[in-house]
Amino acid sequence: MNHNTMTQNPLLIGKGLPPFADITTDNVVPGITQLLEELETTLSKLEENAEPTWSGLVEPLQELQERLVWSWGIINHLMGVKNSPELREAHQTVQPQVVQFINRLNQSQPLYKAFKALADSPDWESLEPAQKRIVEATIRDAELSGVGLTGEICDRFNAIQLELAELATQFSNQVLDATKAFSLTLTTPEEIDGLPPSLLSLAAQAAREAGEENATPENGPWRITLDFPSVGPFLKYSTRRDLRETVYRAYISRASEGELNNFPLIERILKLRKEKAEILGFSSYAELSLASKMAPDVAAVEQLLEELRTVSYDAGVQEFEELKVYAKSQGETGDLKHWDISFWSERQRSDKFSYTDEELRPYFPLNQVLDGLFGLVQRIFNITITPADGLAPIWHPDVRYFQVADEHKNAIAYFYLDPYSRPAEKRGGAWMADCINRAKIIEDGITKIRLPVAYLQCNQTPPVDGKPSLMTFSEVETLFHEFGHGLQHMLTTVDYPGASGINNVEWDAVELPSQFMENWCYDRSTLFGMAKHYETGETLPEHYYQKILASRNYMSGTAMLRQIHFSLVDLELHHRYQPGGKETVNDVRQRLAAETTVLPPLSEDAFLCSFGHIFAGGYAAGYYSYKWAEVLSADAFAAFEEAGLDNDSAVVSIGEKFRHTVLALGGSLHPMEVFKSFRGREPSTKPLLIHSGLVPALRA
Repeated sequence: MNHNTMTQNPLLIGKGLPPFADITTDNVVPGITQLLEELETTLSKLEENAEPTWSGLVEPLQELQERLVWSWGIINHLMGVKNSPELREAHQTVQPQVVQFINRLNQSQPLYKAFKALADSPDWESLEPAQKRIVEATIRDAELSGVGLTGEICDRFNAIQLELAELATQFSNQVLDATKAFSLTLTTPEEIDGLPPSLLSLAAQAAREAGEENATPENGPWRITLDFPSVGPFLKYSTRRDLRETVYRAYISRASEGELNNFPLIERILKLRKEKAEILGFSSYAELSLASKMAPDVAAVEQLLEELRTVSYDAGVQEFEELKVYAKSQGETGDLKHWDISFWSERQRSDKFSYTDEELRPYFPLNQVLDGLFGLVQRIFNITITPADGLAPIWHPDVRYFQVADEHKNAIAYFYLDPYSRPAEKRGGAWMADCINRAKIIEDGITKIRLPVAYLQCNQTPPVDGKPSLMTFSEVETLFHEFGHGLQHMLTTVDYPGASGINNVEWDAVELPSQFMENWCYDRSTLFGMAKHYETGETLPEHYYQKILASRNYMSGTAMLRQIHFSLVDLELHHRYQPGGKETVNDVRQRLAAETTVLPPLSEDAFLCSFGHIFAGGYAAGYYSYKWAEVLSADAFAAFEEAGLDNDSAVVSIGEKFRHTVLALGGSLHPMEVFKSFRGREPSTKPLLIHSGLVPALRA
């Protein structure tokens, strides 16, 4: 390929919004190959000329890193939202070179020495706190990336890094493939008994996509898949216990056998992580993971989890006993099995609070929910969000684009929203990722602020059969959650990309804004601002609101216990487990389940094989972060509750403070300093336990 064509490769533009319409899988290998050649040259020059100053070292390094992040970030983004065999192959071809380059960069002795010299120089005192945090984090990350290693041990470390990156991608692909591989086709009225209309529409659509051209919600056939918008409601509503069992067993055993078996990958990942940690001088991977987190050590994490476990375990046992009594009263004759829990919980909740998730859906069409969410952030953070569709290239027709403006109507950020589930090409779950980071840049001799752009991904039920996307209440909470991450990325006032938005925020503090935003779904004015019937425009009746509030803590002991179970399994596997020893990873899980589950997992439960958070994402020895940050978020929200959520002027002034501390400061200060600058003190676990209904609210 001649150089001329190469320069037209859209993956080499290196700035601005990705031109999705122009990017093909054919661009990936030549684009990344050329980019890495250019970056190698740039890096060598920088190593030769590195000066221990901000402008002579940090800025040129930042520029180099951003070029890589821009191009490689687009490919990783597309792997999540537009996965295909061709893209996988291209990604697999270039990933080793990318990992090798990142290792080379992180282990650069000349740059490391220059950073150390900068930290010891007279210039140090003149740097802003954000700049100091970036330098300190760079030194720490270099040390955790093996900058002090030489010779064979360095080669071994780099080989581990490379293999871990490949294993993570393979793990993720196999979960996607295993999720797609199973389906259950229903053809008779008996088989669909109990299923709500929204699921029948989705299942008929899935059947049409699989070749049953004439499938309808009324007459079928209906195709149930392991994609969550399908499997979740099926386990909740199907009256056919035998079919629930089939689907449940398929769901928990995903990616655990045959060609897609992730167990060998898990063993290998854990073995390599342990070896990597030991090479760096840590006794376990958990200790290496915590070296860059807010929690001081494994003992501190276990102490928090134990504090929450003791409260939630008793509650979980009681909740299960009540569920058994309820199921028996409704004619259930056998013992409750795993595939019965969702079904009877939903029925008990529906009886107890007299509504179902499905009844609420018509009140939560996506556009109304967005209006409510945007109205809330305008009220508490004084920002305005308006549609900007057509102003940005998109990767799928359903993707929306929005502008965020400040109180002076100046644009300060933008975001993409990709709301719907697409099981064939988009990974499950919901996430926020950065497309562009805020930064102060110089273009044509003029200094300007580059505005941040976020990607927000959800996996809710798509519009089907002429109806808009009608959301369950938990899908509404998920949207608010991801938007909280987006706010921290978009409302940052830090001008250095190394600490703007969520960059350089300790991993166990990064869920603070997201979990904080979920609380607003229960706020009266926020909820009534968005819950309007999609056909009649009628506002959600008051009795439903009271029931939502009453049911908020339904089974909250069980829900908290589930998170603690995952967190402790994650920690144990990365701290004490010996890969290749007598105990298997499933043995570890079963052992911990004795104290963290009320109904222990089935022997064939292979949940770990689809636990992408810790084996293919960034949560290894960090899953506890959800609970750690939830302590912070509950305490932060308590500041608004203490002032009174209906006290508008108080809410506005506390909102302004939250915006200018938690959302604005990003990674420029340690999260404890950021929290204290908002709350005036260190966090307490009490608000979380009160919010969860696990301890009574204390009387003033």
